[in-house]
This record gives sequence, structure tokens and C-alpha cells, in this order.
Amino acid sequence: MTDRTTAAARAKASSKASATASSKATAPAPSGPSTRAALGGWLEGPNLHDGVAGAYRGERLGLPENGPGSLAGQGRRLGALVVDWGLALLVTRAFGWHSSTSQGQWGVIAIFAAEHLLLISLLGYTIGKRIFGLRVGKLGSPLTPLNVVIRTVLLLVVVPAVIWDRDGRGLHDRLAGTVELRG
Repeated sequence: MTDRTTAAARAKASSKASATASSKATAPAPSGPSTRAALGGWLEGPNLHDGVAGAYRGERLGLPENGPGSLAGQGRRLGALVVDWGLALLVTRAFGWHSSTSQGQWGVIAIFAAEHLLLISLLGYTIGKRIFGLRVGKLGSPLTPLNVVIRTVLLLVVVPAVIWDRDGRGLHDRLAGTVELRG
């Protein structure tokens, strides 16, 4: 009885292997650049060049590859955001507002926005950005309060902040004309 079971298992495995081999043989081999590479990101439109977006993030913007003045990485940006949000939570708790109430939730958002508006307008960074060695700048000209207001409002909407282009800039940075750099 075990010989029959073993023989049946071998026959089944053999048929699967031959079916897999025949399906692999008929599949066309990919050639040329992928459709995704040819189309590029939806923020930039189609990539009409040689399919290469740039050797590094920020090259198209004229920024250095690494060191001060280069584009900030997503990890540092997220870390700074978490620190700033945590500070806003602490300040609302100091006022006696609890984050489970409507007053506390709106208080956190208001303090977070105020921190961004004031500190980025005056210093170019928030407390979280300073801890992570980041600053906000504008390409080709000084940062204006209007840029900071646009950037902060779009950051509070959240969706533009999680949509990035090839260089890692969020939609909120693109629309405000700003860029987050290493300090």
C-alpha cells in the first residue's frame, strides 16, 4: 500500500513539474525598460529621457548627494514629525486637555500647527527637525512666511505629505516650493 501511495505522489509531482516547465517556456521574456520606469511618477509626468531619474535623490534639484544641504531621508523626516507631534501632545496635557476629548484633539493640532508656523518661519526648523539635524528651505530663494503657511496647511491635511516624487519630496513641499534638507 505504501508503494502505491509513493508512486502516486511521484506521478503527481512529475506532472506538476512538467506543467510548470511548459508554462515557463511559453512566458515571454521582458525586454527594455519597464512600463513603470517609462511612465515615471505621476507628479513629474512621463520620463522621456533615458529612463534614469538621476544618480541620487536631489540631483535634479541641484542639491548635493549627501552632507549638509542634501535632501533629508524619510526616516529622519518621520522621526522629526513624531517628536513634534509628541511635544504638541505634552503641551496640551500641560493645559489640562486630554487627547480623548474634542478639545484635546483640536488643541494638539493647533499647537502642532503653531509650532510649525512660528519656528519654521523664524528659524527654518522645528524642535523635532533640530533634533534630527534637518531644516526647511526654498530652492533658489529665501523661505517666506507664505511658503510656511502653505506647507503647514498641507501637512495638516496629511494626504499631500504621504505622496512623494522621485526625489522624496512630499506633495506639500512641492506645492509650497520648499524642500526639507539636512542641516
